[in-house]
Amino acid sequence: MRRAMATTAVLLGTLVGNLALSGCGDSETPEPSSQDPEVIQVTIEGDSVTPNGDRVEVSVGQEIDLEVTADAPGEIHVHSTPEQELEYDEGTSTVTIQPIDKPGTVDVESHSLEKTIVQLEVR
Repeated sequence: MRRAMATTAVLLGTLVGNLALSGCGDSETPEPSSQDPEVIQVTIEGDSVTPNGDRVEVSVGQEIDLEVTADAPGEIHVHSTPEQELEYDEGTSTVTIQPIDKPGTVDVESHSLEKTIVQLEVR
C-alpha cells in the first residue's frame, strides 16, 4: 500500500510540474522572436530631408535599415545608447541602425543639415 501511495505521489508531482512548466510560455513577458528589419526610406537633396521628424514605431531589439538616397555623401547620427554615427554615400545606400535595447524615443538626425530625420518610438 505504501508503494502504491508513493508511486501515486511521484506521478502526481510529475504531472503538476509539467503543467507548471507548460504555463511558462503563457507569461506576459514576450519571448524574443526574429523580426524583419524596419525599413525607412530617406531622401536627402540639398538642405532638405524626407521624412522630416516623423515618428516611427519599432520594437525593442529590432534592426532598423535606412534606405538613403542622397545627392552627396554624409552622416546620420543616432541618439541611442551607445550613440551611433552612420555614413552614407552619394546615390542609394543602406545603413543599419543597431538594435535599441531600451524603450523610449530615439532621435535620428543629420547634424550637417541640422534636421531630425525620424524619431524612433521604441516599444
